[in-house]
Amino acid sequence: MTETRDYAYTKSQAMLAKLQRDIPKLIGLAGPLLVGQLAVIAFGVMDTAMVARYSADDLAALAMASSVFISIYVGLTGVVSALAPIAGQLFGAKRFDEIGEEVRQGWWLSAGLSLFGILILANPEILLSIANASPEVETKAVLYLQIVAWGLPASMAMRVLVAFHNAVSKPTVITWLQIIGLLLKIPLNAWLIYGGFGVDPMGGPGCALATVVINWLWLIAALWIVYQGKFYQIFAVYQRFSWPDKHKIGTLLKLGLPIGLSYLIEVTSFAFMALFIARLGTLPLAGHQIVANLGTVLYMLPLSLSIATSTLVAQSIGADKPSLAKEIGWSSLIFTTSICVLVGLLVWQFKYPLLDLYAPPDEVRLAAIPLFLFIAFYQIFDALQVTSAFILRGYRVAFLPMWIYAISLWGVGLGGGYMLGFNLTGNIPEFLQGAQGFWFANSMSLAIAAALLMALFKHTAKRFEKEHPPVEV
Repeated sequence: MTETRDYAYTKSQAMLAKLQRDIPKLIGLAGPLLVGQLAVIAFGVMDTAMVARYSADDLAALAMASSVFISIYVGLTGVVSALAPIAGQLFGAKRFDEIGEEVRQGWWLSAGLSLFGILILANPEILLSIANASPEVETKAVLYLQIVAWGLPASMAMRVLVAFHNAVSKPTVITWLQIIGLLLKIPLNAWLIYGGFGVDPMGGPGCALATVVINWLWLIAALWIVYQGKFYQIFAVYQRFSWPDKHKIGTLLKLGLPIGLSYLIEVTSFAFMALFIARLGTLPLAGHQIVANLGTVLYMLPLSLSIATSTLVAQSIGADKPSLAKEIGWSSLIFTTSICVLVGLLVWQFKYPLLDLYAPPDEVRLAAIPLFLFIAFYQIFDALQVTSAFILRGYRVAFLPMWIYAISLWGVGLGGGYMLGFNLTGNIPEFLQGAQGFWFANSMSLAIAAALLMALFKHTAKRFEKEHPPVEV
């Protein structure tokens, strides 16, 4: 018995030592990433708030257009984000000049993806017709998408630089650019939406033009920083011109396409969830929208920690330290989940003050309150699944996670939510009907995804350790 207790104590001490070693590195990378992610979210919040003051038609057009744009943008940027684990492994292996070549090939890939995206955004009528909106609203939505298409090449090229900076543990540079961009967006939005100084009011399309301007300014600034900064010289990004390399672009696509599809599955699962809940009526949809918006903000915390984890795992693998990669992965899972459990408890405890921030009508408040149980509850599963997914991307494993997301989020989340929400069997408890049913099924889908992704991480880490055993001295 004493030996068992001693063993358990020794094991817990070892785990604590690992956490103390790994967590500061995670926080150091994740902090700037979190600030940057929140700045990006603020862009959307600002657009919504400022356009809402212009007209209801413009707000409706913005909602329609932004949902289309986000779906396309997230899918395309997911493909480009494959550069991060590839460059991260090269950075860990100290193959610095090869990173510059990967960046150049990433730009070629982003250019090709941009052309594809522009073709869709320039002709969005078929996609928008699904909403069956009024001609006035649809016209404004079309104009919004046609304007924002001009910023897509800059935005995609910038995502290459974002992935590059994350891979080499320099996220702060991008964060500062995002904060400055946010500060510029406020006056640009006001000028172009409401008009003035010789410019006619543009309404919703005005914020699209402001976004395009910011996207190009971001890219120019980031390119200049990489060109001028002493830190970047070892990567030789501008040392020479490179034509498209089929092999390198193929490698990026092999990893990037599953990542992009995973992003798309996540986005569409929540989008269709909202569409299905809309059939239940205005009040359930309004309550859902408040909780979903809050959930998006909360998600930035585990997402930032997960991106940081992926970087450190990739660098460790590149440095031929698979044991360290596994250690960082498990440390992040423990830390991120612990933080998110605390967040979930705080959300439940302070649900009424949080609701007050949105100042909803009483009937909307009543519709939203039951959903807080689910958003508080699923924080643990959300933390586990997103951290595991990004750990696997650090290992350059993305194909199986894509299928796990498809089965869990679409199959269990949407399929199960539809069955519960609309009481298809006729015997669903009232508590699990309506919007609550969709949120319960969504929580279960995240739990399933978390379990499967963690199992895959365990298997992958074990395999890597066998293939790369420690060198005996």
